[in-house]
Amino acid sequence: QVDLVESGGGLVQAGGSLSLSCLASGRAFSRSAMGWFRQATGKEREFVAAITWTGDSTYYANSVKGRFTISRDNVKNTLYLQMNSLKPEDTAVYYCAAKPGGLSYFTSRYHSEYDYWGQGTQVTVSS
Repeated sequence: QVDLVESGGGLVQAGGSLSLSCLASGRAFSRSAMGWFRQATGKEREFVAAITWTGDSTYYANSVKGRFTISRDNVKNTLYLQMNSLKPEDTAVYYCAAKPGGLSYFTSRYHSEYDYWGQGTQVTVSS
């Protein structure tokens, strides 16, 4: 069992920045690959970024590459998403997800690969 609690969502102007956090409870967090997904109203859940449980490798959707940075602190059991140069099209509910027990180099853009999910946090980017 991995419990995920997200925070940091809010309202920002286009071009601004926002930082999301996902606090994980569970002894397996440091061995869990982690990902961020988002879902806009009326849209399918969309991959944003992923990171291996070692933190050595990251993977980004093309739409956010160069603007967003995923990172983790396995001592604090926290996953982060730093979002810069935000656009109105980034508006969505953002979810963090965990996949415990995978290979050390695992990352995935498929939501079905992840076993645990946070409650989501709303990010709204105004023009």
